[in-house]
Amino acid sequence: MAPSLYIHIPFCEKKCLYCDFYSLASQEKLAADYVRVLIKQIRRIDAPVSSIYIGGGTPSVLGINLLGQLLKSLKKIITPGIEFTIEVNPESFSKKSAELFLENGVNRLSIGLQSFDDQKLRKLGRIHDCRKAQEAVDLAQKSGFKNISIDLIFGVWDEKFPDWKNELQKAVSLPVKHISVYSLTYEKSTPLSKMLKNGLIKPLEDEAVAGMYEYAVDFLEGRGFKRYEVSNFARDGYICRHNCGYWQNESYAGIGPSAVSYLDGVRKKNIPDVKEYIARIKKGSSVIKSQEKLSVVQKAKETAALKIRTKEGISLEWFKEKTGFDFLRLEKSSITGLREKELIDYEKKDGKIKRVSLTKKGFLFCDIVSSELL
Repeated sequence: MAPSLYIHIPFCEKKCLYCDFYSLASQEKLAADYVRVLIKQIRRIDAPVSSIYIGGGTPSVLGINLLGQLLKSLKKIITPGIEFTIEVNPESFSKKSAELFLENGVNRLSIGLQSFDDQKLRKLGRIHDCRKAQEAVDLAQKSGFKNISIDLIFGVWDEKFPDWKNELQKAVSLPVKHISVYSLTYEKSTPLSKMLKNGLIKPLEDEAVAGMYEYAVDFLEGRGFKRYEVSNFARDGYICRHNCGYWQNESYAGIGPSAVSYLDGVRKKNIPDVKEYIARIKKGSSVIKSQEKLSVVQKAKETAALKIRTKEGISLEWFKEKTGFDFLRLEKSSITGLREKELIDYEKKDGKIKRVSLTKKGFLFCDIVSSELL
């Protein structure tokens, strides 16, 4: 299978308080230089890709001119039926950008809404409001996008359960096909983490966050959005194929500072510095910060740790074909403990185990399950 392609745009109008992705304030000249080196790299791609995903940061802050240059350079690798996603934020999405995306083969739009509560948006450091969020989705639909995805964050300090219910109700009323829900995390080195450390905020109790997640699962599935991965829900036919490639441990190429590639069993991470990245590309030198050649056992275990996050879990037959290993033997010691904790369960047919998947409780502790399988 051809690898997927991820392109990182490391620019934002304003960095959110919770974000630990590599990004910096948008600078016109730096952004123009960066797009030029991206195009230089894209021109070197001489093999098909299975999907394209432009993420960030905030790709839509590049503006029409730079976005146009970047998208036109990708036309040579767009094949019929390919999934082509770009992330946008409401405050930098316009009718002109929507038209530009559609003209250049983008067929999936991921809108970073995060919340339908103005107070919550301000807490998170977002610079749009609910009205702008609604307008962005409406504009995407009116422009011709059929595959629209939105992100929501829950579990913000002081958040009330009824408010979260209202947000979910608003989400399903919109013309979207995909909804991602993420519990707020306090990543190291973020302003939010510092606020927590200084006692300025107090996180919600774990039980409250778990309750919000479980309600979201029941609510979304009851309205046609089926959970296919821990945080992702989609209407029939609209799962994100690009992300599914990650969860099945398929190959992918990453372009841009801090982007990661996984090709031929080798994982490479690029330097997290856009100016240095540009300089190195111009000189023709390597932008790789680190790389690791995975053993066949490491690859198999990573496949298990990623695939277990999906709703369908791990088919033993699929795992054997994919990795060459018997899943139950490879993960015997981990499986025993995870079953005792009621985090995973078996699906049997004719008395034989055919599949291993997360339990309802397991979805709440999926990171623990993945770590054990590694």
